[in-house]
Amino acid sequence: MSEAFNQQMEELTKQATAIREKMAELRRSVPPEKVKDYELTASNGEKIRLSQLFGDKKELFVIHNMGRACPYCTLWADGFNGVVKHLENRASFVLSSPDSPEIQTAFAKSRNWEFRMVSTQGSTFARDLEYQGDDWLRPGTSVFTKNEKGEIFRVSSAEFGPGDDYCQVWHLFDLLPKGADGWQPRFAYRN
Repeated sequence: MSEAFNQQMEELTKQATAIREKMAELRRSVPPEKVKDYELTASNGEKIRLSQLFGDKKELFVIHNMGRACPYCTLWADGFNGVVKHLENRASFVLSSPDSPEIQTAFAKSRNWEFRMVSTQGSTFARDLEYQGDDWLRPGTSVFTKNEKGEIFRVSSAEFGPGDDYCQVWHLFDLLPKGADGWQPRFAYRN
């Protein structure tokens, strides 16, 4: 690569890093939003409270996944499977979806997912957090904290979509001569 190319890439990388830092600062500046202690359903079919998902951590990532019918959500979840142990060293992590616990468990097993999952069926959790409407779902994440009194607050959230910073596939495709070139995720690929 030429010297001019390397300098341009270095400058753009610095700008992108600065923008990401500003975005993180903006997210941290939003006042925490108190949420109720929702009742969800664990993979074993038992009811579990949002507060219980924290375990011994003070912070919790909840991934809002659209369920087994969405190849994009499967792509993100496949990626989280590779980093979940790193994430859980810092904060608790759970994937939520509208699928029943039985469907979640079977699908997770077929994908070799190792993270915890909860079903939002019968709960207003996804709707209240604006990840579900009457005829739509959207993927993303909410981050929660819990104080000494047991009160739960959503401190940040982000939607997922093609090209986002939460799935490395898009950024690797950016290195290809034609980028993603219309590529879309599938549940399985033929070699």
